[in-house]
Amino acid sequence: MTARIAPVEIKLRQQSRLLQVSFEDGASFELPCEYLRVFSPSAEVQGHGGVGAKLVTGKRTVNIDRIEPVGNYAVRLCFDDGHSSGLYTWQALREMGEQQQPNWQGYLQRLDEARVGRD
Repeated sequence: MTARIAPVEIKLRQQSRLLQVSFEDGASFELPCEYLRVFSPSAEVQGHGGVGAKLVTGKRTVNIDRIEPVGNYAVRLCFDDGHSSGLYTWQALREMGEQQQPNWQGYLQRLDEARVGRD
């Protein structure tokens, strides 16, 4: 299953703070660094065992310093705010791309409900 969804290209565009992920079937996603950071799959953000997900704020200008391969199934994104504990599997990147709009709208709604901004 992993080989089927593995990206054929991952390109970091630091100036525009975007990670472009392209797949063999032609699907391609431009994922903002802020989006990747606030939806990090790390336990720090998602909570332990999926319980206690954290609302991450203040990441509008976050960027990715480096990308580290993890086996044949994931990358570790190292952000300039020091966060680097999330492993972004190929499947997670694909799902983040496919669900970007509803995920982002849900995030903005959670910010609004918490009465906090992105900065």
